[in-house]
This record gives sequence, structure tokens and C-alpha cells, in this order.
Amino acid sequence: MWNAHSGLAYTSRGGITFTENNNRETISMVNQKLTAPEIGFTHDDFAALLDKYDYHFSPGDIVPGTVFSIEPRGALIDIGAKTAAYIPIQEMSINRVDTPEEVLQSNETREFFILTDENEDGQLTLSIRRIEYMRAWERVRQLQAEDATVRSGVFATNRGGALVRIEGLRGFIPGSHISTRKPKEELVGEELPLKFLEVDEERNRLVLSHRRALVERKMNRLEVGEVVIGTVRGIKPYGAFIDIGGVSGLLHISEISHEHIDTPHSVFNVNDEVKVMIIDLDAERGRISLSTKQLEPEPGDMIKNRDLVYDKAEEMAAKYREQMLAKQQGITVPAATDTAEEVVGEDIPSAIEEDIPSAIEEDIPAALEEDIPAALEEEIPAAINE
Repeated sequence: MWNAHSGLAYTSRGGITFTENNNRETISMVNQKLTAPEIGFTHDDFAALLDKYDYHFSPGDIVPGTVFSIEPRGALIDIGAKTAAYIPIQEMSINRVDTPEEVLQSNETREFFILTDENEDGQLTLSIRRIEYMRAWERVRQLQAEDATVRSGVFATNRGGALVRIEGLRGFIPGSHISTRKPKEELVGEELPLKFLEVDEERNRLVLSHRRALVERKMNRLEVGEVVIGTVRGIKPYGAFIDIGGVSGLLHISEISHEHIDTPHSVFNVNDEVKVMIIDLDAERGRISLSTKQLEPEPGDMIKNRDLVYDKAEEMAAKYREQMLAKQQGITVPAATDTAEEVVGEDIPSAIEEDIPSAIEEDIPAALEEDIPAALEEEIPAAINE
């Protein structure tokens, strides 16, 4: 700008005034008199001074920003950078969003996650969804630490189990941890009580158990040494699964009789009604361990005279409880039968290692990606892919 009174050209920025007179440059601070000799100060020096106080943004930073323009598939955000930052619609929420207005309003100020570095135009890409994911993982870790029971509706099933949403994250319930007589396909839309089995943000795995939630509820009314009536629902080489009031307990092959048994099929059929005694309640693993061996008046009675075992069940269970109590008190009591303490720890095929879909869906940076078997993903309804 030209000042006709002084004959000098000047520009002003940041409280520093530049003047030019022919080929000479001088600098003076506002409201101060220059008492020292003239100091050389180039435009490059001034640019460096400004850069010193400029903000630098990096991917992964969480910064405040103000919405100043909403577009059909995104929004421009002022975060104090040289160029307005941009947030695409797919990064606006952990849930499906059809229009930006569902999440953002003009002039609204909130936190944003810097997703990518500046592009060739100097523009940063932002995300709200990543902040929601971080807070969702933090919340489910807290729920797991509290051993909380959560409720969620099944939105899809696949060959391995059922899918639910917990705090916006996709959770997986292995088929062996679903305690219901319904085919799993009929569970879509049904709300289930659930316990956490695995919360692993690094591997994108959120695994839950319906069975454990029911077992915990049932355990509040069950005791070790109690005789219950159940129904055989499944037979495996290692034992029989017995339904006792809506939850499944395992009658291991070694706990059927004192005499050797080649296969549980030689003793039981599916839908048989049986009397069993509870020998272990494992809330942590969601297991109820059962025994008929401990109810045998004489070794082998489950094979030779099952009705006698059932008739004498309460009497034999009372002796078992007496023996356990004496053992706790350090008193030696002659045992009518061998104890079954070693059975509880036997290896039983686990469903937790089934193919588990990742908890975070679609367009996740490489650091968060988890290889998911294609066969599993193909069986998930397209409606869940945002």
C-alpha cells in the first residue's frame, strides 16, 4: 500500500510493519520507536517466523473443528489449517448415514480425528467414526472387566454362529455358545443376554456367549452336589450334552460310570430323560459339569441297572456332599465312589477358535484390518455392509 504523506510503500501482518524506500528495507515494531541502527530483515526471514508459529497436523490427532459447509456427500471443516479439511459421509458415524445432516449441523463445533495427511491440494481428511470406534472399544473393555451381562439383538447369522452389535461394534456368538433349541437362522431379530468371551481391538475380534449368560443366571439357583433332571440333547464321542432347565451341561464319558464305556451312544440316546448330579459350575468358562458315575450305588450300575441309580440318586448325592465337606475340613471320609475332580479340566473341543468375523467393518486402515475368511463374509447379508 502507498502512503502519499511519507512516500513509503508498506505492508502489515502479525503486528510487524515492513517499509520499502528505493532498495532499502526497514522494520519497526508497532507502537515502538526504532532506536537501534537499521536491521536487515528479508521476506524469507518473515516467512520462517510465521512458520514457527504455524500448526502442524498429523494423522491420528484428535482436534476441534467447526462445520462451515455441508455438501451432498461430506462436509468442509475449519480446524485452523491453511486449507479447509474434509470429512466424507462414510466417516461421519459408526452407524450407517444417508445424509450429512443426520450427524452434522452448520457452525457446529466438535472433535474430529485426522484420518489422512494433506493431499496435493493441502487438504486433510477427517473422521468422526474413528473416534466412536476408539470409545466403543474402551467401553466394551470396561464392560468385560466388570463381567457385565449385555443384551443385543441378532441381526444376521452365518455358518459359524450369530452376529450382534455391541456399542456399535460387530460381535460374534459362536454356534456352540448359543443356548436355544431354535435353529440359529430363526434368531434374527431376537434379543439375547450375552457375556464377553474375547475383546481384542488389535485383532478386531469381539466374541460373546449366550450360553455363559444363561449359565450364570442358572448358576445362581444351582449347587455342586445337587441332583437335577435333564434331557439328552446331543451325543459326542467325549460325552453327552444334557439340557437342564434351558442350559446345557456336559456329562463327560469318564463321568458316566465307574466301568469303562467305549462310547456314550452305548448308554444314552438323544431325548433320553436322565438324572444327573452337578459336580462343577464354571462361570468363567460358562460350563456345567455333570456326573452319573457319582450316583452309582455299585460300580457299573449305570450300565447294568440305570433305574436303581436314579432311585438312589438323592442318597448317593448326600454322601457325595458329605465327602466334599469333609475334604474341605481336612477330614478323611471313606469314599463310596471315586471323585471326579480331574474331569473338569479335561480338554473339550472349543468353539471359540471358530472363524470369527472382525468387529469393525469396511474401509479400515491396514493397521486395523483382519483377514476374514471369504466364506464367512459371503454369508453375511449385504444390508450390514455400509
